[in-house]
Order: sequence, then structure tokens, then C-alpha cells
Amino acid sequence: MSVPQSYDVSLLDEERYRLLVDAITDYAIYMLDIDGRVASWNPGAQRFKGYEAWEILGEHFSRFYTTEERLARAPETALRLAATEGRFESEGWRIRKDGTRFWAHAVIDPIWGRAGELLGFAKVTRDLTERKAAEADLRRSEQQFQLLVQGVTDYALYMLDPDGYVSSWNVGAQRIKGYDASEIVGRHFSQFYTPEDRERGEPGRSLETARREGRFEREGLRQRKDGSRFWAHVIIDAIHGENGELLGFAKITRDITEKVETQQALAKAREELFQSQKMEAIGQLTGGIAHDFNNLLMAILGSLEILRKRLPADPTLTSLLDNAIQGAERGAALTQRMLAFSRRQELNIQAIDVPGLVKGMLDFVQPTLGATTHLENRLPDRMERIVSDPVQLETALLNLVVNARDAMANGGTITIGAEEYVADERSEKLKPGPYVRLSVADTGEGMDEETLAQATTPFFTTKGVGKGTGLGLSMVQGLTEQSGGKLEIESRKGKGTTVSLYLPAADESDCPQSSETSMPTPAAEAPKRNFTILAVDDDALVLMNTALMLEDLGHTVIESYSGADALKELKSGAHRIDLVITDHSMPRMTGSELATKIQEEWPDLPVVLATGYAELPVGGDNRLPRLPKPFSQNQLQDIINAVLNGAP
Repeated sequence: MSVPQSYDVSLLDEERYRLLVDAITDYAIYMLDIDGRVASWNPGAQRFKGYEAWEILGEHFSRFYTTEERLARAPETALRLAATEGRFESEGWRIRKDGTRFWAHAVIDPIWGRAGELLGFAKVTRDLTERKAAEADLRRSEQQFQLLVQGVTDYALYMLDPDGYVSSWNVGAQRIKGYDASEIVGRHFSQFYTPEDRERGEPGRSLETARREGRFEREGLRQRKDGSRFWAHVIIDAIHGENGELLGFAKITRDITEKVETQQALAKAREELFQSQKMEAIGQLTGGIAHDFNNLLMAILGSLEILRKRLPADPTLTSLLDNAIQGAERGAALTQRMLAFSRRQELNIQAIDVPGLVKGMLDFVQPTLGATTHLENRLPDRMERIVSDPVQLETALLNLVVNARDAMANGGTITIGAEEYVADERSEKLKPGPYVRLSVADTGEGMDEETLAQATTPFFTTKGVGKGTGLGLSMVQGLTEQSGGKLEIESRKGKGTTVSLYLPAADESDCPQSSETSMPTPAAEAPKRNFTILAVDDDALVLMNTALMLEDLGHTVIESYSGADALKELKSGAHRIDLVITDHSMPRMTGSELATKIQEEWPDLPVVLATGYAELPVGGDNRLPRLPKPFSQNQLQDIINAVLNGAP
């Protein structure tokens, strides 16, 4: 309420004025004389201040002020300023009759007579305690909110104006983004995006979405002050005023790099587990096929060998027989690759001098490559020896060189290199320790990502029909992993291919002699007499072929189709058995189980284990002399000589 600065009270209808003033209870309206003493008192003043009219009339208005303000002469200053400037307005604490305080808004206007003399003052006071408390609560809430925002360090919390410029910045934003508030406030938030996202207009689209839908949420790469990138989860909320106008945006960013990397590692582990399970299943299937195929080849090669000995010397027939034998031998080589892939081939583990092995094979490799293909040797003269099977490793390298040659239709360069490598805890698929990285690189057409992903899958090949089995790289991978290393392929379309074999460096403890007996050393002397041999195999073709070869060597053969039949024959005592040759993979009783029972009852009777698996499955007795299928008649004679003459 405002009271005119200058008027003549005598001109007012005194009664109507008094009724008006007395009706007002939300404002304290009262008069002061020129000295500041209370001259009138309305009900509003009585309600605010707590004084009855008879208690306060004639008293100085300074009693409404706090002690501090009275000492500072604030009442006198208020009257002086009202008189000299025509009005005084202020807010401050005032005192009620009971001594309590309230926050007041006060206006003091001077009252002038017709002659311009000062008659007194009109004073209007309003109680703003509730508003003051609300403002204090609001300030306290804002301060708490600021403390909360600034106390959050795991999230970047900041404000953007309607155009996307940063207007506030918390400690979390500084930690995650790398900018101090002084460096970033006033700059556009698009600088947190990668250059690729800025070119695609991602910052603008995110603000537009938040403006249109009220909220924007997404995960993506963002960029720190130092240029490094991190995965971020971003939320942008539009902030509107009371009238619906856009005031700006609240932006929350969280660094989720660790979470994304964990998810990616989990997905990769799942994929590797699936791939491992798939390869294990294929390996078991392949190993089983190779075992059965070896039995078939056993019958074919054995029969062909006996047939060659019994046919007349007819060149036309001999050439056909040689072709058949050669085809069967190629089939045997294929089974070895299948066994290598399934990691069931026998390894003759030795310490290998890599430069020596490679140089030894270069002389006969170069002529097979053609005039347009150049072979380079980039091996040091001396380096750490490695642990593997030298024959299998040489075969693997030859396979890689041939693959490299076939990948360069118009010729090029094949480079064989080696370097020492130390694996640590972060190295994939390798135990920590020293290794040698043996590589074969070509300048050929290379592989795209899809082809590269399938390169070591069994039977996958990019060569034409009849030009590849698809087992070459699988065999190499099987060899490296069985040797304790890993295979790595790097390739880009049009940029060539590099295949690397990481093989463990040799140590005396890493190079034991194979505990499995494979091809026995021929005995120094042939046996003095023929023997009675018990041949055991559940495959009738293989058993017939084995018996045929043994009889051709002059031995007496007793045939059994199972372990139980063999034990029955031995217990019958119908023949004096000198040697038992048994297959391993037989139903109900394996060859190893049969050998155990024989050793329990006839400890002096030697047993030879013949198997299509070069490495015995679980449960096999690796101490037994071994005859790998398919075997020739000479190999059969050699192991008989070795076992019955007491050779190791």
C-alpha cells in the first residue's frame, strides 16, 4: 500500500479514512510524529507487533528495531532519508512485543502541511517472515543441490543453454572429460564428440531429439580433452520454464568404458568357448573318421602289398598296382592331417634348431615354387631352440609355403622369418615364458575378414575342387597347440598373408623322450624261428589282412574278434602263444584292457597295440609297444623282431 507523499489531512474524509485503515489487517499502517513517536495504530499493526494502541501511542518507533540496528541509529537514518529523499524503503528484522523477530518490508513516507512544513510520517510495514523462510529454504536447497552435484564424481553433470553451450560444470565432468570449469564453460558441447560424429551431425540431432521429445539417451564414443576416447552413457533432458519456454538442457554423462570392455570380453569368451566346443566336436568326429579310415587303408595296403609279392612280373599290372598303393598312401597322409587337426597324432618332442631345420628344407622347396616366386630366408644364424616334432614342423612349414605359392597366381615373394618372443599374462592363449615366433609371409592376394575367420576351419578351402583338402591350416594349428604354442594369421585383402607359429623355447625339462613307442627300431638280428601270434581285431577285414601278412612272413596266426575271445583262447592252452597283436578300439574290452588282463595272468607274454589313433584315447596304456595303422608288412616284421628280441 502506498500513501501519497504530500497531502492535507483536513481535506480527507477523516471517518472514511479511519474505516479504511482499520479494515486492513495484512499491513501495519500507522503515523509517526516528526520525532518518530507513534501517533496512530491500526489493527494490522496490532496483529504484527503485538501492542494494543494504548500501549504504543506516544512511544518511539525505534523499539520495533533490533538492538544492533538501534545502536547503528537505523531508525533515525530511516526518518532522515524519508524526509530528505521523499521516501524510505527497506527490509530487515523487526521485534514484536514478546521479543520475537519477524522479517519486515517497511515503507516510510513524509507527511507535509500546506505550507510545506513536515507534519510527520506515514509508515507501512508488511510481515514477510514466511517469504523470507521460503527463500532461505530455497537457498538452502540450492546450496545442498550444488553440494550434491559437485560431490558426484562418477557422473558428469552439467547444464547447456538452448544452443548447446556449457553453462555449468561439476567435479565429475572435470574428472571424466578432463576440462576445468574455466576451460569449458561457454564452449559448445559438440567438442566432446568424435570428429566422425560431428561430421554426421550427432550433437545437433541429440539436442533436437531432447527438444522435441523432452529426453535423449544413447551410448557411444566420446572424446576427452587429451584426445583419448571413452565409451559414454549419455542422457540429455530439456528444461522448460513456467510458461513452457526452453531454458536449456541438463546433461548427464557416465564413463562406461569398463562395462563395455567387460561385455566385449564376455562376448569374445563366449564366442571362443562356442568355437572351442565346435572344434572339439569336429576334432572328435575327425579323429573317429581317421581311425576307421586307417582300418580301411590297413586292409587295402596290406592286401595290395601281398598281391604285389604274388603277382607275376608284368609291367602292365605292376603299374596299376603301384597306382593303387600310391592312392592308398595318399589316403594315409590325409588321415595323418585329420589326426593332426584333432590333436591325436603322436609327437616326437625334441629341441629343434629352427635356422637349421629351415635351411635344410630350402634346397628342395625352391624348385617347386616356379620361376616367378622368390623365397627369402630371414632367420638369424643363432637363436633359441624350440620344442616340437621336427618332422611334423617341417611338414607344417612346407604346407604353409605351398599355400603361400598358391595365393600368388602371378608370382611374388615368400618370406620365412623367426624372432624370439616373450609372453606375459596378457598374451592370448600362451603361458607366460619365452617363445619363438616362426612366420611364413607372402605378397599374394590376401584374405577378407570372412575368409580369415574361417581359415583354420577343417575342410574349408578357397582352392578349386581337387586342389586342397582344407586340412592344411587345421593340421598346422593342431601341431602348434599340441606343442604348447598358438597359430596366428594376419591378412588383408590385396595385402598378402602372414602365418605365425608361436612355439615354446626349448629347455632340458621341456624335451623328454616320447613315452609312447611308435615306429620301433628294427632288431639287429632277424628271429631264429617263426612264432605263433595271436591277432585280435573286431574288424574282420583288418584281422584277415593282418593274418595274411603274418602268414606270408612264415608265422602261425590265431585269430580272435574280441578281447573275450582272445582270453578264452589263451586260457584254453591249445597253442603256445609267443606274441599278441591287438587293436585298441574294440567294444566291451579295449586292447589296453586286454593287455592288462594278459599281464596279470601271463606276465611274460608280450603284447603289441595296433591302433588307428597315433595318440591313444583316455584309458590307453602308453607303455605298450605300438604299431600305428595302416602298417606295412616290413613294419609288422620290424616290431615282431624288436619285441621278441628284447629291444626297447
